Amino acid sequence: MLCRKKQLTFEEVGGASILWKVVYIAQNKAETERLQKKLTEEGFLIKVKPLGSNADGGASSCEILVLASEVDEAMEVINSF
Repeated sequence: MLCRKKQLTFEEVGGASILWKVVYIAQNKAETERLQKKLTEEGFLIKVKPLGSNADGGASSCEILVLASEVDEAMEVINSF
């Protein structure tokens, strides 16, 4: 499921604001790990943000975020899966 929403997250690092954008919502831990591995292998900085939790206490789905400046490139990698 591709995430088409315009969710942005700001993070302060050393006085500079870094803008993160959601590019994908993974439905389970396995999908999250697969995407995380692929995107980091391709050189992207990513963040994973859990959404809710399932019966065993783990995240049921997670947002995958990349730097706003790398959204288009990250989407190319995700769509090539």
